[in-house]
Amino acid sequence: MSDNNFKDAFNLDTPESTRAHYQKWASSYDAEVGANGYATPGRVAEALWSAMPEPQTPVMDYGCGTGLSGEALRSVGFQVIDGIDPTPQMLEGAEAKGIYRALSTFEITDPNPLKEGAYKVIAAIGVISVGAAPPEVFDLLMRALPRNGLLAFSFNDHTLTDKSYTTRLNDWLDMGAARLLFREYGPHLPGMDLKSEVYVVEKA
Repeated sequence: MSDNNFKDAFNLDTPESTRAHYQKWASSYDAEVGANGYATPGRVAEALWSAMPEPQTPVMDYGCGTGLSGEALRSVGFQVIDGIDPTPQMLEGAEAKGIYRALSTFEITDPNPLKEGAYKVIAAIGVISVGAAPPEVFDLLMRALPRNGLLAFSFNDHTLTDKSYTTRLNDWLDMGAARLLFREYGPHLPGMDLKSEVYVVEKA
């Protein structure tokens, strides 16, 4: 096991390089993040459940990867989880876990991969970040939600240093287009001494 996959992930700068990297990483991803104590999925899932403890409410796990986020969502009580990810190899891991109602892929450059209003709850766990999805994906997910819909997501330390991400969030909050329900800074990858901010916002 090597930390190179983590280091490379924080330096990806195009959608194509992002997809290629995660295709290559798919087979060892769970083991490597697990060895570093990946805590963010559980933290986001718990925050989301505290805001909406409804087992039968369908949740879209956006950027579900190998399904670690789906496992976390299921463990807190959500029973209807759909996943979407641009990397077919990562989706193979998600499918093997047997926790998703439906799984699908999309072209990583697609500006609108979600049907608007289809989900009242969207989780983007470790997705909107430096080296993964750009800040614009926050807008995409918020637009896909209906009024009073919830978005649960995280910004890791690398992402928090890039003000374009937090600025995008603050724009929605400052305009009154969204309300902040939960925010907490805590462990992300303790084995690498990385932390993350976890959020739940409600679309106004």
